[in-house]
Amino acid sequence: KLAEDDKIRKYVFTRLAKASVSRVIIERTLKLVTITVTTARPGIIIGKGGQEVDKLKEELKKITDKEIQLNIFEIKRPEVDANLVAASIARQIESRISYRRAIKMAIAAAMRMNAEGIKVMISGRLNGAEMARSESFKEGRIPLSTFRADIDYALNEAHTTYGRLGIKVWIMKGEVYGKRELSPLVGMAKGTAKNAGPANDNPKKPRRRK
Repeated sequence: KLAEDDKIRKYVFTRLAKASVSRVIIERTLKLVTITVTTARPGIIIGKGGQEVDKLKEELKKITDKEIQLNIFEIKRPEVDANLVAASIARQIESRISYRRAIKMAIAAAMRMNAEGIKVMISGRLNGAEMARSESFKEGRIPLSTFRADIDYALNEAHTTYGRLGIKVWIMKGEVYGKRELSPLVGMAKGTAKNAGPANDNPKKPRRRK
């Protein structure tokens, strides 16, 4: 099943390369496979009168041999989606745009869309240098040790004539108070949160020293 899920994801990302796809979430039951695609450009996937969606469903059905339910979720602010930001930087570097310029433009766009902070790290043979190195760019705050921080993270690669460049992106969207929503579609659709389990009614009392 994992190999099949990987095959589905690769197919969707390749087939919808121009649709700015961020995530492909796959859920399974005995007879049904639910595939949720989060994208910044849903119109490309849906097509006129839903023709493209029907075509994609038939193509995915051949891979799984099961009924397919396809859900499309629109990303309202692609500038603060880590996957889309990392992919955008990678595409610009592959188009021979300076990596510093591409990263600084991405950081400025994220901060304009009210991100609390953004950090981008790029590693590899930067500008074709003989020795690989890493460079980081940061604006705002990225508290990686704070549990309540809502941080979106993504990793992507740019394929250049000198080799691969790794691009990591962290985007701080705010802080989550109270019960945390664990659904991968948080902010786009309502999910159900299950309780962790019954609390321990008989905690051990500390021993007194004699």
